[in-house]
Amino acid sequence: MAADDPVALNSAGLRALGAGDAATAVALLTRAVAADRESALLWFNLATAHGAAGDRAAELTALDAALDREPYFSHALFAKGYHLETAGDMAGALEMYTRLVAALDPAEQHGPGFTAGIAHARQLLADASARVATNLDAALGEARAAIDPADRLRFDHCVDIGLGRRRVYHHQPLVLAYPYLPEDQFFDRRHFPWLAQLEAATPVIRAELAALLAAGDAGFAPYVAYPPGVPVNQWAGLNHSDAWAAQFLIQHGIPNDTLRARCPGTAAVLDGLPLFDCPGRGPVAFFSLLKPRTRIPPHTGATNIRTIIHLPLIVPTGCSFRVGNETRAWVEGEAFAFDDTIEHEADNPTDELRAVLIIDTWNPHLSMVERDLLRRYVAALNASGAELKAFDPR
Repeated sequence: MAADDPVALNSAGLRALGAGDAATAVALLTRAVAADRESALLWFNLATAHGAAGDRAAELTALDAALDREPYFSHALFAKGYHLETAGDMAGALEMYTRLVAALDPAEQHGPGFTAGIAHARQLLADASARVATNLDAALGEARAAIDPADRLRFDHCVDIGLGRRRVYHHQPLVLAYPYLPEDQFFDRRHFPWLAQLEAATPVIRAELAALLAAGDAGFAPYVAYPPGVPVNQWAGLNHSDAWAAQFLIQHGIPNDTLRARCPGTAAVLDGLPLFDCPGRGPVAFFSLLKPRTRIPPHTGATNIRTIIHLPLIVPTGCSFRVGNETRAWVEGEAFAFDDTIEHEADNPTDELRAVLIIDTWNPHLSMVERDLLRRYVAALNASGAELKAFDPR
């Protein structure tokens, strides 16, 4: 065997290891590493041989050498974590397991042994997180109890993110991205003092919607309506389906006078609200119907310069709405505001219809100067022919 052939030496070393001859495996794999000192895989195999031979110090040295060359080598991360765990260094083991979980490729297939190892690492991390959570609750409980939940929301989410209980979601606008805006999933109601005015009109709005539905001639149409030849992606199940249907009182700033005449109370309420007055794009106001056993898949909207408002009108028990990492149940007559450029989805798993009035307003974090500049910007885009996309799932 050529002394400088690392591939042959590695193959022979692994055969010796498989045959239970750890000493020969160490000798062969040491030669392989000497022939190719930059191969993380060879160092990992040598570490495995040292472990089989009972030389834990040499095993750890070889694992460190493997990770020096390939810091996200998942098998080496697990092996070092397990080495530290069995040595009683739980803090070090948890650090390695944290790096392991972060390095895993979801698409990568693993053998049953390594899959079991990953599950073991995840369980230890979950147990450690639960212990830390218990300690934090004890240490912070009295201080948190004295603060209004709305005022401590960001702090609570910070703790949840640190404990791995909450994933961070970001803006993903499809068309117009405005930088440096806070990534509020659901906005604080205090930004929209007029929501109470909208909620007070719920009985009138709901009655007018009920009359439309009873008449059956209001022109509700599929909300998702891609033309032929356009990739529909996650919308395949809803494209041109009235399972998710809408009828617009205002669409991209253009009033539907016929529908407004049939819903005068709703129209009057909308006329008194500070809606998203952006030329060619807003405001928008429409009734959204979600039929029984229908789910709207995860998606994001066009731009974060606006805020979407839902006023639930007809909500059977069991319906839900998720924005980012927060899921809420719609409550009839209780409006909420959210950023639709953060991934969101809706579900009606019941046997009844769900109906919501959806409107848009400006993102509350934009100044009046910025809003005026954005109106001018969008108007200039429209005039130049670079109009924003007409299809705008929310």
